[in-house]
Parts: sequence; C-alpha cells; structure tokens
Amino acid sequence: MRDFALEVHFSQWEFAAKHHLTASDCETMSLDGLLGLASAQDRSAFEHIGLGYTETFGAAALRAEIARTYDTVGPEHLLCFAGAEEGIYAAMRVLLDPADHAVVITPNYQAAETVPLDICEVTGVPLDIERHWDLDPDRVRAALRPHTRLVSINFPNNPTGKIISREAFDAIVEICRSRGIWLFSDEVYRLIERDPRLRLPQAVDVYERGISLNAMSKVYGLPGLRIGWLACKDRSALVRFERYKHFPSICNSAPSEALALIALKSRETILQRNRMLVSDNRSLLGAFFADYPHLFDWREPDGGCVGFIRYKGAEGVEEFTRRLVTESGVLFLPSSIYRSELGPVPENYLRVGFGRAGLPAGLAALRGWLER
Repeated sequence: MRDFALEVHFSQWEFAAKHHLTASDCETMSLDGLLGLASAQDRSAFEHIGLGYTETFGAAALRAEIARTYDTVGPEHLLCFAGAEEGIYAAMRVLLDPADHAVVITPNYQAAETVPLDICEVTGVPLDIERHWDLDPDRVRAALRPHTRLVSINFPNNPTGKIISREAFDAIVEICRSRGIWLFSDEVYRLIERDPRLRLPQAVDVYERGISLNAMSKVYGLPGLRIGWLACKDRSALVRFERYKHFPSICNSAPSEALALIALKSRETILQRNRMLVSDNRSLLGAFFADYPHLFDWREPDGGCVGFIRYKGAEGVEEFTRRLVTESGVLFLPSSIYRSELGPVPENYLRVGFGRAGLPAGLAALRGWLER
C-alpha cells in the first residue's frame, strides 16, 4: 500500500505547528477531568485495574455500554479494536478477496480506499461538489458489478462534513440489500450535527448486512484511549474479524477500556460540551471567512467538526498552506492529502477542523498573517 498521506503530513506538523486548525477530533480532556465524571465504583475499578491481557472482543461492561448507543445492537454484536483504523483494516481484510469488487465514496478517510485497493478492484463514487457534496444513489447503483461485495460510506463525511438525506441513505441500503452486499458505514462523526434532524440511523440498526464503525476518538474527543469498535449482526463475520484481530493487537488496553466505559456512561455530558464548542467555533469560522471572500469559499458543514473549503488565492492551496504553517504556525490540510486513485479530488481545497478550544487563537494568528 502507498503511504498514508495524512499521517505522513501530521508526523511532520501535528505537534510542531502552534495552531492546529485542521484537527479532526473534538477537544479532549485530562485524565483527572475524565475521572471526575466517574462514579465512586468506576473510579475505584480503574485505580485497581489489573494490567494483564483483556478479552479480545472487549470488556463485557464496555460492550454493554456501547450497545446502549444503538437501537437494536446487543453486546454480542460488538467487537472492540485499538481505534477505528484497526477496525477498518480488519473488516476489509476479512470481507474482501482478490476476486471481489468494492465501491467507495470519495473524498474519504484514506484507509477507506487504500486498504481495499490493496486487495481487489475498487470503484470510486464522488460526492457532487456542485450539489454541496451530495451523493446520488443512482451513481452507487451504476458502479456495482456482478462481483461487488461491499459498499463503503462515511457520513458525516471526512473531510466535507456532508450528511446525505435520509431518503438517499435508505436508497443505498436498499441497493445493497437487493444484492446482499455489505454496507460498511463509518459513523465516527455521528451525534454532532448542525441540526439533529439531519442525523442518520446507524447502518447496523437498519440493515442485516450493515456494519457500523465508531470510536472514542472524534465526537468524544478521546483519541488517546485508542478504543474503537465494529457493530455487526452477522455473528460469523464478527468472529472472523475477531480472529483477524489476534494478529495486529490481540486485545485492547485494560486502562483504556475502563476509561472508555467511564466516558460512555457520561456521554451526554461530554457530547453536550463538544456540541456547544463545535457550534460556537462554526460561527467563528463563518464570521472569519466572511471577511475574506476573495480568498475563501466557506460552506457550513452539515455535521462533525471538519469542513472542506475552497481556497481562491492566486498561488494555490499547496503554496498557501506551506507558507502558512512555516511562517505563522497555522496548520491546514491541502486537498493533495486527499488525492485518490479512484478519481479526481477537487483542487485548491483545504480541510479546517473546528472541534477544539484553540480555534480563536488560531484564527487570530491566521488573520495577523493575512494582514501582514
């Protein structure tokens, strides 16, 4: 597989840049802050936890709490991973063979296409930039082949923040159901929407061959826990995922599972805080970009905490983002990071992240650099 372009870029700049304005997660919290949300019993359980191996599927109590975030899922339908990335990798390696074909929407989180491309034929279906990044289900249907085994979607989308309509989502489910195709749905940004009425159901709750991916990393702002999961009603597939997990990680970190349980029990408190921060930051971005209409074409994302906006400066987005981070310490992701082997990605776009508390200071630094 080719390099993971986003992580290569972040390995250079994520911790070196002073103002991280392209982060894809919400504001995190300290260990002390998280433990402050715990019951006395859960805090004691964490402080006295054994540091041995854990259950490969994930701690029973953790899976029970995760199951409560779904409508029709039980603990027996869940498998925990070391973050969402391991879940993507395991699912694609298990479900796809060289003789298969997959359909993946673009732009996307790179692993969604890079992993299947290393296995089989893949067709990309682009979001329509002229229709505010909408997805036409008929284009998904047209991309199918006799040997299509999986369709991969991601809403709210990374990097655009797009949420398709419920009607379009239901149409994609029916397209997959009519052929018995797996629907792999990356839902890591679900629960933070501009309007709760835009919220889509989770694929596993509405389709018998739906697989829902989620994690503690994005809307909960706890990527350091490295806890993600797959929800799947097909027990045989879930067991195969678990057998695959034996090779990359075997099991999760016991302290991380205990902390994830504490966070999920307090999820409404955490989500409310992050929703308010995202809403405030989204307003700040709208006001900021309105001051520079000659440079930025800002369209408010539907959900999540990232957006994909057009840069209109004459030097192009690559030179702009390079100079910006080296001269002012403000980090954005240029659209080249989202290049795809499945089709063209619009040029001169950049990803902005607005889930963290440092956004106002970053915008002040950006404004100062632009004015200079």
